[in-house]
Amino acid sequence: MVNFMLPLRGAQSIFTIVVLGLTAYVSNWWANYWRDMSPTEINFLLFCSVFSLITTTYLGLAAMNKLPAIANNRYALLAADATTMTFWFAGFIALAVFLSSRVCFGNVCNIAKASVAFGAFNWLLFAASTAWAGLYTFRARRPAPKTVEPPMMQNA
Repeated sequence: MVNFMLPLRGAQSIFTIVVLGLTAYVSNWWANYWRDMSPTEINFLLFCSVFSLITTTYLGLAAMNKLPAIANNRYALLAADATTMTFWFAGFIALAVFLSSRVCFGNVCNIAKASVAFGAFNWLLFAASTAWAGLYTFRARRPAPKTVEPPMMQNA
């Protein structure tokens, strides 16, 4: 059986690296042009990229069954996927709102808008993997073991 989670994790990693590069460029430009720290929306999307690289490594190793049994917990995998998905949603929405309220022009503006688009696509990828992890987690439950009643004994 083909494990389709590995190509999905690969796509997530590629788009994460793209967003990391784009937001790092925007952050560096902002720091050099304005001589000030870049906006928190840019920094948060940068954080999302670094966090995603860490979680994608963990989730990819889990998909390849390379983790010890204690680290390969269904609920931990679901929590990592859901947390990363939530971060991406908050990150690309925050940057999109920030860019919509500013006068935006030039190459750096286009790069920031591209990072929003790639962030949105990465959110969709993580939403798909979270949905699959949720189905796996809650459908793969084992029923509770039935209690065995002790045999009836006759008291004499």
